[in-house]
Amino acid sequence: MKTVDDHEPALAEALVDLADTLVDDYDVLDLLDRLTGNCVRLLPVDAAGIVLSDQRGHLRVVSSSTEQARVTELFQLEADEGPCLDAFRTGQPVTAPDLAEPAGRWPRFAERARHEGFRSVHALPMRLRSETVGALNLFRTEIGTLARADLRIGQALADMATIGILHEQTVRRADVLAEQLQGALNSRVIIEQAKGVLSGRSELDMGQAFVLLRGYARSTNQRLSELALAVVNDNAVADELLRGADKTPKG
Repeated sequence: MKTVDDHEPALAEALVDLADTLVDDYDVLDLLDRLTGNCVRLLPVDAAGIVLSDQRGHLRVVSSSTEQARVTELFQLEADEGPCLDAFRTGQPVTAPDLAEPAGRWPRFAERARHEGFRSVHALPMRLRSETVGALNLFRTEIGTLARADLRIGQALADMATIGILHEQTVRRADVLAEQLQGALNSRVIIEQAKGVLSGRSELDMGQAFVLLRGYARSTNQRLSELALAVVNDNAVADELLRGADKTPKG
């Protein structure tokens, strides 16, 4: 279990990790993937997911630490109810310490989240001053609230990523921001297709396929979205990734 004593050095490391992605022509999807990973590593949560607003103001799932979190996020958007939507619309944190409460605010979302193994959820807005671009969901398999220190860390990570998204040109030009966010959303579709290709050509499930795709992109210093597109367009690239996975020691 993570403790308060663990927070300061681990948080510093996570912020440096996020800051390292904020270079010229950085990859927004990699930034958000690091955010969800750092949340699970730093906080007493079992999964994390991110939704961002597209050019029309519709929320889209762009990053999830597990397949269960991704499915839950997608259902939340389809049902148009859930903590992430409330956090985005109000710009305020939203907490649900027990999704089994009979008088819960989001009955359909709560039922689906429990089906995926989650018992509580906390949603944090991704905002900079008055502008909210999305929300971060923190999922737990246990009932209960997060400590104030944990929520502050989660919000700090979300704020750091938001600054990255609104970085430089996007702060000055709203159309560039919309273009960048739309590009990230479109790239997520390609990544999902690439996961399907890898899963269909092997015994990997969708979660394992994403881990393989992400690991290969980082080890070869490629953009995740560009590698995903290559996998979708060329079976030889998919086979190359899968051969590398077969050579990786198990355990």
